[in-house]
Amino acid sequence: MNDHEGRPAGLRERTRRAVRDEIVATAMRLFLERGFEATTMEQIAGEIGISRRSLFRYFGTKEDIVLGDHAESGRVLRAALEARPADEPPWEALRAALKALVESLPYSPEDFLKITSMLHASPSLRARQLDKQQQWMELLVPDIAVRLGSPADPMTEVRARALVACALACSAIATETWVRSNGTVDMEQVFDEAAAAVRGQGT
Repeated sequence: MNDHEGRPAGLRERTRRAVRDEIVATAMRLFLERGFEATTMEQIAGEIGISRRSLFRYFGTKEDIVLGDHAESGRVLRAALEARPADEPPWEALRAALKALVESLPYSPEDFLKITSMLHASPSLRARQLDKQQQWMELLVPDIAVRLGSPADPMTEVRARALVACALACSAIATETWVRSNGTVDMEQVFDEAAAAVRGQGT
């Protein structure tokens, strides 16, 4: 099936994805160079060579540009969780899936530190990030509920939600601690320390 300009629909979608990717790459470069708050949508549009109106067809806000792929990260996380052995305990499966997500990110450690530092420094970004992570909860709970067994027990979903919420909270704490240390602490170690405290295994 072709669109009204005679191009295959698949080509139109690939073109749109290429423009989105260029917007994200350009915006992230400007954010890291100038700071998130100091960079405007007009500057991003001008750097790419498109109108502000065209930019808003792709992203409504600067926060959307930074966190636009957060939903995709949630799907990557769910796929990583579902790929874990069926008999692996829920917590171990969640830990492995979160580690796989971090390893899949297309950033150098230096750029990842800059990006996460930017996220933590901006109240608006942090608020939107929390909202996006709530969406991750809905993606991960079904797999954890299956791992817990007892599907007829109405408390199974409650336990699954509690496990996912704790794992995401420990991941957030590990990332924030890593940012505050300027990338010097071991995120996995901090995650395990936080998890041990939550699970009653701390010293």
